[in-house]
Amino acid sequence: MNRSKIIPSNIPAPQLATDELIQALRWRYAVKRFDADRQIPPSQWNAIEDSLILTPSSFGLQPWQFIVITSQSIKDQLPAISWGQQQPKECSHFVVFAGLRSMNTAYVDRFLEDVANERSLPIESLAGYRKVVLGFIERQESQIPDWAAHQLYIALGQLMTSAALLGIDTCPMEGIEPAKYDSILGLDSTPYMTKVACALGYRHPEDTYANNAKVRFDRNTIIKTM
Repeated sequence: MNRSKIIPSNIPAPQLATDELIQALRWRYAVKRFDADRQIPPSQWNAIEDSLILTPSSFGLQPWQFIVITSQSIKDQLPAISWGQQQPKECSHFVVFAGLRSMNTAYVDRFLEDVANERSLPIESLAGYRKVVLGFIERQESQIPDWAAHQLYIALGQLMTSAALLGIDTCPMEGIEPAKYDSILGLDSTPYMTKVACALGYRHPEDTYANNAKVRFDRNTIIKTM
């Protein structure tokens, strides 16, 4: 596992203004039509990828692979297996979120080696944590694909929020045929399987959905303070 160091552990807390966050979240929507002529700049895309890498996960195990599709020949094949939706074809970057089919002791041990190396710890000091993680995997063995999918939705949310803060549009997509995605992307013989996807790019000027008011239940209905 080659996990990149993206940031040091002792960075100061960010100072994002609250109105900047809310403005970005009010601005975003599920884009129905992308401007196929506009591409996300490399520097911004690198930040988007970093946001995916930095996604938190249960036990820190990161049971995923994020497949970034920019090849137009591949994107052209996707609407037919995405309920006819054109976003995969028209967007700048299309991300497929693939989760692990299963997890074994070797995977956990590779992860713990990374932890020991990154934090300058003796591997022996992680023995207790190893026992807890392996116990979880043993108890949940048949449910690992569903558990991995839950982790992927955390990554999807982080991706969409990060993109909105950068002024990049998104459209999360469950309306896809995962098995056919696996076939096109060559995932059939890998430890990973397609779960969900997200198109990223820039809204087309004629996408009328951009002008729709957001409809949400009121604060008192969905937030309870105790």
